[in-house]
Amino acid sequence: MEEKKNLFIATTYKLETIEDGEKKLIEEATEERPFVFISGFGIALEAFEKNLVELKKDDAFDFTLMQEEAYGAYIEDRVLDLDREMFCINGHFDHDNIYVDAVVPLQNEDGNRFMGRVLAISDDKVKMDLNHPLAGKDLNFSGKIIESREATNEEIQQIINHMSGEGCGCGCGECGDDCNHDHSEEGCGCGCGHCH
Repeated sequence: MEEKKNLFIATTYKLETIEDGEKKLIEEATEERPFVFISGFGIALEAFEKNLVELKKDDAFDFTLMQEEAYGAYIEDRVLDLDREMFCINGHFDHDNIYVDAVVPLQNEDGNRFMGRVLAISDDKVKMDLNHPLAGKDLNFSGKIIESREATNEEIQQIINHMSGEGCGCGCGECGDDCNHDHSEEGCGCGCGHCH
């Protein structure tokens, strides 16, 4: 089957983790605030996208991604004790941004950016978890396609601008030249407000 690229997809969904046969709701994309993406850009998980690209408007879906298809296994080696001084500004510890359960942007010596969650703070160390918040979990997505069509050149350009660090490019349809509405998210990485 040929890979479908540049499809503009808007969808509702409920994202639930599955542990020991129990489902736990993690997040929900509603009709008022759907998850919007363009296929082929790596914005959504590959397996998530693959389950949606063949669907049409008003089609319902319900599928489970095993951890290998989602965010991978939880790796203990990605929990690090970092020197507390790394989080100091002008000689003072950054209490405003570095606290237990805070998700903070980090950068390694190669310039790669990633998110980390603060697990603990001691007198000289900050314990950070660099695993994705959903690593090690099987994920169930259920929802409905609101829109599925070929993306316009303008929508594609917005995504390219966003990926290169220019402007919003979230594909939410609400942003003009300035993105002035809330896209906050807790370490999901896509900037759209959804963890998928």
